[in-house]
Amino acid sequence: MRLSVFIRENTDRIIKDWEAFGRTITTDNGPLTPFRLRDHIMAILAFIADDMDSSQSRAEQVKKSRGEKPHSLKTTAAEVHASSRHDDGYDMDQMVSEYRALRASIVKLWLTQQTARSDTDIADLTRFHEAIDQSLTESIRGYTVKLDAARNLFLGILGHDIRNPLGAISMSAQVMLRMGPSGEREKMMLNQIRESTERANEIVSNLLDLMRSRLGTGLPIIRTLMDVGSMGQKIVDEMRSMHPHRQFAIDIQRNLAGEWDAPRLGQVLSNLLSNAVQYGFTDSPITVRIAGLPDRVEMSVHNSGTPIPKEAAARIFDALTRVQVGETGEHNADTQNLGLGLYITKQIIIAHGGTISVTSDDTATVFTTVLPRQVSVISTCRQAIDGPQRYPY
Repeated sequence: MRLSVFIRENTDRIIKDWEAFGRTITTDNGPLTPFRLRDHIMAILAFIADDMDSSQSRAEQVKKSRGEKPHSLKTTAAEVHASSRHDDGYDMDQMVSEYRALRASIVKLWLTQQTARSDTDIADLTRFHEAIDQSLTESIRGYTVKLDAARNLFLGILGHDIRNPLGAISMSAQVMLRMGPSGEREKMMLNQIRESTERANEIVSNLLDLMRSRLGTGLPIIRTLMDVGSMGQKIVDEMRSMHPHRQFAIDIQRNLAGEWDAPRLGQVLSNLLSNAVQYGFTDSPITVRIAGLPDRVEMSVHNSGTPIPKEAAARIFDALTRVQVGETGEHNADTQNLGLGLYITKQIIIAHGGTISVTSDDTATVFTTVLPRQVSVISTCRQAIDGPQRYPY
């Protein structure tokens, strides 16, 4: 008996095995009812049998084996099944294990009833495995979509709901500081509250930026006429106030006017400087260099520290990646750092149509960003700065 015919004629037996395996899976939501266990298995089996009987050229078979089959705009039963399993509390491994059990069950039942081997058996098994793999791929895609939606919903709720209480705490601390605390201890505690809420707000902002970038919409930027040099000086001054025991220098050269998102570029430079403070040698200066070229502006941050290994540099801009540069001391990654700073930095630069790169050796670690100019303002923004300006440490 051809395998596709066997599947159609033995659907009840196959579903019985499917249910039996499903009852062995435990989740936090408790056992599923027989109806929930079966959910879309009838439709999945129908797809498998129909796919096996459909005509398929050698070229189409090769494309399917490589996962190059066009994705249908219509939601498949396998995708809906995966979404339901996500809601039922299944993890990805448990959902995949259902297909592993289904594959084994069908092959075992079919071979058991086969009294003689046929020349078509190998072809049937090949088409069967292709159809199972297709359904599994669709289920993984459906589960991933549901997982991403749940994560993005969580991040959205986090960003919306946590900012109001953080804002209230920060505002209260600022008001009390203006009123004048009664002693140095109270002043120190209020400053700590203010700094902690600012840090928490920064974490929330980074998480929301991560959500936007993962949704594929990119980070929003608002271009206005600005001067990168002025922005750079402002951020460096802020870093000097935050880290009075560290040395900072800024070297500004040539025309730096153009249309970019000033707050976002300030975020880029602040992230890069914070990274240099965290990983650089404490007795070594951190230098910012900003140079304007006819078609772009280049901004780089230099610091001396333990070199970043090549394999680490290749993934240093990945989300949720904390690269451990050294083995001891201040060069270790902060365990409270989510690993979003450099990822968000890269996404901001990409949103501006630019690039960011890193080089690291025994002499220095250098992060370099390249920002293309807006063509519309190149001719109107030629107020060149007269010669290089050097600001002392």
